[in-house]
Amino acid sequence: MKIHVFLFLGCLALVSARSAQEWKTRVIYQVLTDRLSKQSASSQPCNFLGNYCGGTFQGIISRLDYIQSLGVNAIWISPVVENTDGGYHGYWAKNIYNVNSHFGNSSDLRALVDACHARDIWVMVDVVANHMGNQPGAKDDFSMFTPFNKPEHYHSYCDIQNWNDQHQVEVCRLAGLPDLAQENQYVSDTLVTWIGNLVKQYGFDGIRIDTIPEVSKDFWAKYVPAATVFAIGEVDNGNTQYNANYQPPLDATLNYPFYWTLRDVFTAGHSMREIHDRVEEEKTGFRDRSVLGLFLDNHDNPRFLNLKNDYTQLKNGLAYVLLAEGIPIVYYGTEQGFAGGNDPANREDLWRSSYNRNHQLYQYISLVLKFRAGLPAAYFAAEQIERYVDDQFFAFTRDQVFVATTNIGCCGSITRHITYHPYHEGTVLVNIFDSRDRLTVHSGAFDVVMTQGAPKIYYPQSSLDNGNSQDTEAQTGSMSGAATAGTVVGVVAGIALFALVVFVVLRRRQAAQTRSESIPLLPSSTVAL
Repeated sequence: MKIHVFLFLGCLALVSARSAQEWKTRVIYQVLTDRLSKQSASSQPCNFLGNYCGGTFQGIISRLDYIQSLGVNAIWISPVVENTDGGYHGYWAKNIYNVNSHFGNSSDLRALVDACHARDIWVMVDVVANHMGNQPGAKDDFSMFTPFNKPEHYHSYCDIQNWNDQHQVEVCRLAGLPDLAQENQYVSDTLVTWIGNLVKQYGFDGIRIDTIPEVSKDFWAKYVPAATVFAIGEVDNGNTQYNANYQPPLDATLNYPFYWTLRDVFTAGHSMREIHDRVEEEKTGFRDRSVLGLFLDNHDNPRFLNLKNDYTQLKNGLAYVLLAEGIPIVYYGTEQGFAGGNDPANREDLWRSSYNRNHQLYQYISLVLKFRAGLPAAYFAAEQIERYVDDQFFAFTRDQVFVATTNIGCCGSITRHITYHPYHEGTVLVNIFDSRDRLTVHSGAFDVVMTQGAPKIYYPQSSLDNGNSQDTEAQTGSMSGAATAGTVVGVVAGIALFALVVFVVLRRRQAAQTRSESIPLLPSSTVAL
């Protein structure tokens, strides 16, 4: 019976669109496909990070145990299309209808999505609609690109020089890459059709869109609905209102304003009151800040540990990212203590770590995420409420979870007296990192002692006794309370559709087996010129 239910849920994932609200229960593991895993067992580091290192779709499949044990339940993979030479990262499209052969073929990509769905891991694909890849010859020669091979498909040549000039940002070239003219009907229709078919063909659960400000909002208003899944975009700007102006047309943006705040607070020693200020700013700016992507590391900025070589500070930052309002994103390698600097140094191959599950950061993230996965639906619906803030301390609650962070680093200690909280008199709070560390609400208050600068996460003892303990075996593979409840309802309501779903999946797999290795993502004849 369990096998049948599991199969049904895996099949259902292939035909169900994932909403922004559903994504709130997810934790995303961002990977560069070329850097996660080769199909060989070698742990020899890649000797040049500026080109392909050998990671593949099949390599990711071989490491799903590692990914799932970390506690994440979604992955964000690199753009999948064929790239111009050297496009290991995926952002230099050459032919949008072909799969990047360095990563594998169409069947390998389908197998990756299927393998993830079988484990209830959702897949988000990175996509680009702003530009194409490098031009080896003249800047007005577009003959090497498919399907955009004519000058009228592009804006006239100019480079972005003034980022405060929005018109220039939208029509000029980023890093010299040919800038697509989305106001051209053929370009617009082709891209809109392509994204919808890409998602349907492979069963992706979400998309991450590159270079959002470089394209007009009018285009995104057509592109995002066509995808039919959750769309989060890159607005690489620290200004809250500038980011908020893109929600809508996007469901969400990567929360770059908060990235810079967390970076300043935990690596540069800024006052933790800046977290308070940013939260308040975002509450009035964004339509829904609860679906923004929270992160400390990514592929475009130096890693946290490159800026501040202090695991304690990193753990404080991670405690915030993993439990605050927003969708947490963990960049591959953070769990192994990677400390690369500017691109491409921050794009290390993961196999050099030997996929060490005993690394203290892997263990730390895993513990927090297993705790998060067992929380009730009320947690994921709850607003983040600030409970105490000063220059060195910031504490908040979501539902019954109390999170305390500090920027004093290793190895200081501070104590704060908490009087504003949601707990009843006599409530016993237990630190999830150390069950011996217990606080009792007395006379409406309790003291939090931050020992050795480490973060603390407290949860009521009564809730732990009722099944949310980290020691329970069921916790290891559980989804959130909201997702679990939804699963039960979905199984009961969907049994009648089970045969149909299985039929659809088997037909897809049969079709996939008959495809050649060079099968296009979409036929180029889909949209007429």
